[in-house]
Amino acid sequence: MPRITTIALDADDTLWQNEQFFRLTEQRFTALLRDYSDAPDLTERLIAATTRNLAFYGFGAKGFALSMVETALEVTDHRVPGKVIAEIMAAGRELLSFPIETLPYVDQTLDLLQQRYRLILVTKGDLFDQERKLAASGLADYFAAIEVVSDKTEAVYRRIFERHTEGAAHTVMAGNSLKSDILPALAAGAAAIYVPHDLTWSYEHAEEPQDQPHYARIDHFGQLPDAVARFEAMP
Repeated sequence: MPRITTIALDADDTLWQNEQFFRLTEQRFTALLRDYSDAPDLTERLIAATTRNLAFYGFGAKGFALSMVETALEVTDHRVPGKVIAEIMAAGRELLSFPIETLPYVDQTLDLLQQRYRLILVTKGDLFDQERKLAASGLADYFAAIEVVSDKTEAVYRRIFERHTEGAAHTVMAGNSLKSDILPALAAGAAAIYVPHDLTWSYEHAEEPQDQPHYARIDHFGQLPDAVARFEAMP
């Protein structure tokens, strides 16, 4: 395998907590509608609306807030009071202000990786929110390049690798989403390391690659340097 020179990293739920705040907001949403709807599948309908609306609003808190409002109107036949809609919108805004909590091993691992590799950040979602989270995390200085994209596809990774690396064959992508971080990066020609998170949105689920020599799974972020080293040791 060619020498690894660049490591691309996902942000949400790879470097810092994110999904847990969406889960808390889901719980608040269902509590707000408890007196106005007895729909047994309220959470599932919210997830369906959020997924459906990705094509219009993209990923992130703003699209999620609009999907909560849409779902509230649907399940109550538009009878939900205006004050509840206002509280739902307030819950959506709070998603843009939760404190940033980096995950275990992140700081020390980035310190190690930066000494040997070029680091780039590849994250998707709302530009304003991703910039806010990166600034609050204190991690921005580790990255030679930062890409905030609307979605992560093979074509997007190819463009990023061409722009910021010596080529996909010299690059490793690491993240917590098989669908967004692993499979399209492998398809673009990079190696990929899956870093599972206890909470991952159902939209991001996918089957792990099988018999793929340029794929690895680790238990936590602190194991990333050793996993990259194993790729470099491959013939």
